[in-house]
Amino acid sequence: MLDNLNKRIVILGRAIRSLSKDFENKNPEGNVTLSTFCESKSLEGNVTLSGVEGLKYLLLLFALLPLSLLAQVKEDEKNAIIEKRVEYLIDDAEESDADYTTLFDQLSFYYDHPLNLNRADLNDLEQLGLLTSIQINNLLTHIERNGKLMTLEELQTIDGFDLEMIRMLLPFVKLTTDVDNAQLTLKELLKNGENELYLRYQQVLEEQVGYSPATDSALAASPNSRYKGDAAKLYTRYRFKYGNHLSIGFTAEKDPGEEFFSGGQSNGFDFYSAHIFLRNQGKIKQLALGDFQAQFGQGLTYWSGAAFGKSADIMNVKRSAVGLKPYTSVDESRFLRGGGLTLGFGNVEITSFYSYNNIDGNISVADSSSQDYDALAITSIQQTGLHRTENELEDKDAVTQQQFGGHVAYKTRRLNVGLTGIHSQIDAQFTPNLQTYSQFRNADQQQTNVGLDYNWIYRNFNFFGEYAQSVDAGSGFVSGALITLDPRVSMVALYRDYDRDFHPISSAGIGEASTNENEKGTLLGVVAKPVKKFTVSAYYDQFVFPWLKYQIDAPSRGYQYLAQLTYTPSKKLEMYVRVRERDKLENTSTDLSEGLDYLVHEKQINYRFQYNYKVSESVRLKGRAELVNYDKEESPFETGFLIYQDVVYQPLSSPFSFSFRYGIFDTDSYNSRIYAYENDILYVFSIPAYYNRGTRTYLMCRYKIKRGIDLWVRYGATFYDNIDVISSGLEEIQGSTKSEIKAQLRIKF
Repeated sequence: MLDNLNKRIVILGRAIRSLSKDFENKNPEGNVTLSTFCESKSLEGNVTLSGVEGLKYLLLLFALLPLSLLAQVKEDEKNAIIEKRVEYLIDDAEESDADYTTLFDQLSFYYDHPLNLNRADLNDLEQLGLLTSIQINNLLTHIERNGKLMTLEELQTIDGFDLEMIRMLLPFVKLTTDVDNAQLTLKELLKNGENELYLRYQQVLEEQVGYSPATDSALAASPNSRYKGDAAKLYTRYRFKYGNHLSIGFTAEKDPGEEFFSGGQSNGFDFYSAHIFLRNQGKIKQLALGDFQAQFGQGLTYWSGAAFGKSADIMNVKRSAVGLKPYTSVDESRFLRGGGLTLGFGNVEITSFYSYNNIDGNISVADSSSQDYDALAITSIQQTGLHRTENELEDKDAVTQQQFGGHVAYKTRRLNVGLTGIHSQIDAQFTPNLQTYSQFRNADQQQTNVGLDYNWIYRNFNFFGEYAQSVDAGSGFVSGALITLDPRVSMVALYRDYDRDFHPISSAGIGEASTNENEKGTLLGVVAKPVKKFTVSAYYDQFVFPWLKYQIDAPSRGYQYLAQLTYTPSKKLEMYVRVRERDKLENTSTDLSEGLDYLVHEKQINYRFQYNYKVSESVRLKGRAELVNYDKEESPFETGFLIYQDVVYQPLSSPFSFSFRYGIFDTDSYNSRIYAYENDILYVFSIPAYYNRGTRTYLMCRYKIKRGIDLWVRYGATFYDNIDVISSGLEEIQGSTKSEIKAQLRIKF
């Protein structure tokens, strides 16, 4: 208790010293009294009471704040934060089976190895991914002026850090005076390095058409009528890490339906990935060998992998590029294979990278009359990563793609200016089946893009943006600002303009469409805390498509808005209500004899209520009720709802924990589907679409066999009331139930 009191006295002294320095800097002639200055600070929102007496009273209140802020946190809090961020990610993307492992890998690392705020630099804080540029700048400035942080409670004296933000940071940060110097000797690596091995199995339990028995004659007549492999999905991953400095690992995966040490797959798994990644060794800031990702600027010129979209966390519209990073996911298309290097020379960082990778493509014979099979062409690039049938195997590794590029950046705490260049080419003719709406897309074997990005902090303003130019084609532009108007009010404004003939190679700029082309838009958002315990988040996005799009046979426009009110009466309870509406134009569904399609409005409104309640240190409840209205002009009006209840049990002293859900849903069709995140085994992200009518339940259990060995088992099932055939094609199930089993073993040593 005495130590804590001493720390508080130090913090109070620093607060007074910080105010005095500010007073001296702004009053060099001595013609303003401290009382008057405090009153002016009050008007700026930095001091809530006027005068010296008010300042003393404020500091006294701070000294008496409860010490519960630094209460011990558990892994479920880390998972809750990751869960919230996944839900933010799917608010706009709505992908049910995407692999976000790489996106959240750094967050998981910092949970096991909290970031030392007293030793963290700009790059470390950016890689953490939880702070805005303004918050990072304010934190580093505070440490420069006042010395090392004495306690995490001191964060409350820094602009932009409220209790909610600090609680979110707690699982991932620490304060020590230790110096984290990497010593990459064999002895040190063997002593302090960490190894992780994952073994995973999952399978749909009901028989699907693609796995049903078939005679040899039937298969000879229709070789694509069955999958070549069994229904199991297998995964293994090994990784060695030494702090945040060295990562070595490999990943292997077999999708359901793919062969495994049989038939044409003699190498076992269908997909293999490996990497070596080194960070912060002298002038070498990043060194990547094997499989990696490269992300620069605002994701417009080049960004491999996933990124956050529009969501209730409006600050995520700004990209936080980390340059190079190791690849640990099993998405078989959105990564680089080769090598990359980032060197630092003071405030200048230079990155170069090269990738040589075999990719899938829909192949066709360029000259069918000559039967010259050496002159193959591809009509499109496949990104599913599935190789289960004869046709899919023919497309596997059809062409070789080479990509090389670089990034030069001038970086200070307040200003970051970067120049990016990327060239991509394939070793086959590219003959896409271009339609009227897609006639401006790239149809060449090679592409080159260059771009300029910036990030500038001026007081409480953070300006950012990027301009990208496709050589011999169009351009793309995005620019925005994060603005802290008051400790309780933040805003974001963003404008984007992507030409119809802009040819992104791999990009993730903010937009309504999945590809950064043929779009203009303006987004405005706000986060406000008008009164204690209440937070309002909202954004409005107006977009225009100047040219045609798929199933949109004329230029069109639309809008999307989201408004969310969050109520947090205590650390144990949080609840929010949300409404999200999207309105855009689409071809009519009405058949016309003239064969002409005109545009009609397609509107979808989602209403959601959700709560999280921490019953005890071991039990957490989570529930949601969501209603969707889908209205496409000249088509029947549709509705749908989802209600579920989760129970999460994670005792402190028991090796056993579980998560359980029971939900009911009823939607008129797939148009009125509702996506919902589900707790799953570690590094698996389950985000199914609920549609039709029925119930959904799952039970996930985790058992800590012994120190360093954990086992997860998960069973999930969906029971439909209004259908007796699930899915179609080779995925079809005869029946009204679809269930799945998953098991994973993790060994840490």
